[in-house]
Amino acid sequence: MAFTNKLQLLIPKQHGAWGMLTIPFFLGAYAGGFTWFHIPLFIGWLALYLATYALLTAIKLKRKKEYLSWFYRYISVAVMMLLIPIYSHMKLIYFGIAMIPFFIVNMYYARKKKERVLVNDVAAITNFCIGGIASFYIGSGQFNMNALELFLFCFLFFIGSTFYVKTMIREKNNPVYKWLSWSYHLLLIIGLICAGYPMFVLAYLPSLIRAFYLYGKSLSIKKIGVSEIVNAVYFLAAMMFLFHG
Repeated sequence: MAFTNKLQLLIPKQHGAWGMLTIPFFLGAYAGGFTWFHIPLFIGWLALYLATYALLTAIKLKRKKEYLSWFYRYISVAVMMLLIPIYSHMKLIYFGIAMIPFFIVNMYYARKKKERVLVNDVAAITNFCIGGIASFYIGSGQFNMNALELFLFCFLFFIGSTFYVKTMIREKNNPVYKWLSWSYHLLLIIGLICAGYPMFVLAYLPSLIRAFYLYGKSLSIKKIGVSEIVNAVYFLAAMMFLFHG
């Protein structure tokens, strides 16, 4: 559990969320072209994530005052940093507006204390991937098919990761999730080939292999987390290569 005092920040420890926060953003910056605006945009994006984490925790737990104080601190930094790129790229506001409905879903499940349900995960993943589009837009100045492809590729990857982690931890004894995970990963590969993206299969092959090979094996949460970090880094590197090509 995250904790705070005068010297320590409120920092979430969900490894998967950090990957979702950074990979779409960095991939968007790479595909759209890096500019100095990405620096305040990323700081603001990071602060916004920390602010929403604090707010959702405040909604879920009784120690609202403690977590709300962190929310106000983080959201202040987020606003100050995000205003810099927004001043020159006003259409960035539209990406923020697009995130609101999905964050409302997160707030709803936080209040119900059911953050682990699949719908909540999908809503969070969607917002992280919208952040990737914003990163792409600020570099390219365009919202085009490449931006939509970037969103979709990241979204599909993290949905697969969500299915896999559930089959290894909370739903490891649930055969429904096993077949959902296996079917999803297989259909993803087939779908990419049929849609005319055969080379992009390379970015998802490790996910397919680990979904089948590691299922049912007794792995600690730490090992699962580390393996997902490695897989996410591979995905980022593969996608950068494929986008460059």
